[in-house]
Amino acid sequence: MHHLSEQEQQRRHKLDELHKLGIEPYPSELFDVNFSAQEILDNYHVELNNFQEVSLAGRIMSQRVMGKASFAELMDSSGRIQLYINRDEICPGEDKELYNTVFKKLIDLGDFVGVKGRVFKTQVGETSIHVTEFKLLSKALRPLPVVKEKDGQIYDAFTDPEQRYRQRYVDMVVNPHVRETFMKRTLLVQAMRNYLNDKGYLEVETPILQPLYGGAAARPFKTFHNTLDMTLYLRIANELYLKRLIVGGFDGVYEFSKDFRNEGMSRFHNPEFTQMELYVAYKDYYWMMDLVEEMVERVALELHGKTEVQVGDNLINFQRPWKRFTMFEAIQHFSGVDITDMDEAALRETAQKLNVHLDPSMGKAKIIDELFGELCEPKLIQPTFITDYPVEMSPLAKKHRSKPGLVERFEAICNGKEICNAFSELNDPIDQRQRFEDQLELGKRGDVEAMVLDEDFLRALEYGMPPTAGLGIGIDRLSMIMTNSNSIQDVLFFPR
Repeated sequence: MHHLSEQEQQRRHKLDELHKLGIEPYPSELFDVNFSAQEILDNYHVELNNFQEVSLAGRIMSQRVMGKASFAELMDSSGRIQLYINRDEICPGEDKELYNTVFKKLIDLGDFVGVKGRVFKTQVGETSIHVTEFKLLSKALRPLPVVKEKDGQIYDAFTDPEQRYRQRYVDMVVNPHVRETFMKRTLLVQAMRNYLNDKGYLEVETPILQPLYGGAAARPFKTFHNTLDMTLYLRIANELYLKRLIVGGFDGVYEFSKDFRNEGMSRFHNPEFTQMELYVAYKDYYWMMDLVEEMVERVALELHGKTEVQVGDNLINFQRPWKRFTMFEAIQHFSGVDITDMDEAALRETAQKLNVHLDPSMGKAKIIDELFGELCEPKLIQPTFITDYPVEMSPLAKKHRSKPGLVERFEAICNGKEICNAFSELNDPIDQRQRFEDQLELGKRGDVEAMVLDEDFLRALEYGMPPTAGLGIGIDRLSMIMTNSNSIQDVLFFPR
């Protein structure tokens, strides 16, 4: 035990003492809970004399031992409530060991206990449980970080980001607001799922391990299947599989998917992330813009009861309609330069004048994307649709019906970051093959994110895919905004 701290050694000694007393510190049988702490705090009324037979379980978070009677604080998943523990109440006979030894000497902060009793208000008006039965449910062998305050100074707060992300289980115990963030994330997903289900769209599952990666411009994670003797990739997107389902006869399909991209990490990027992708037959990108506005507005109302959401210093309003720019309009609006008719050389010269750094491997599409990302994206705080991208930037989007050289695509930008991407989907198999071949050429130039050619997907398109609108929404990014979180790691239970 030499590698253990003094407190850890003491707790193991207490564990031994419990065993000697014949008390199982990790009992198997269930402990029946009939109320939560918050339920009692919200609904107890002295005049009603309600909650007279309650059973709760949770962690002991504080103790004040005072002779024959003590106070403690119990925390369950809903919140904290005070316990009043009287020696003669929990030990009605001559044997007082449960109180004198177990509760006073062998129970530590962080231990799980079960209590039964009746609710009352103390002389100072605090709703409390008068405990009549007390049981140890699980002994904690490591002490929780205990935040202390003295003379206005906070000590031992569990605030180091690296510790919080690596030990999320501790983070959620000592920083209850963290649990609230993840509860809101779950409500966000439920609100989106309910919205899509109400429209009759089918939730589906598609492969995570894929023989070819596709559906986005990104580097994949690679693995190997021993039995099949073949290389497989963790999906970077599920787009091509979902469009196969549209070919197969479904009119609307969606999936909440875990995707994986082997690229840089930041407070906006995690190599493993969650997307919701939706594909609806016989629709176009204008229709999809209306759907995104309506769905995200509904999410804000479900989570906050209003369309306005505070994000850092910005008050963001998701009320429809959102502002709309074409990509070229946005670049001209924020830089004063019209790049509409520029070739690659002119774009490089413009980027140099505007102090936008470019990589030599970048083609025309990547240069335009870099200009937009540097000059426009950080300035788009209120939700805004950016539409009509150059064809080179969007190998899976349909050519624009009236603007040569562009495609029918939009992204929604909010708080300076993209939260969704959508197309009128390309369903011409000949055009799609040529776009894939153009991507292969970019790959030869050194673009490590260029797409690969997927013959099976092309075969599916050759059987015929109806006009389709497609959408991908980043759940992590949207969760950051809806929970006022500064980093993507704050909305992932177990970030990398």
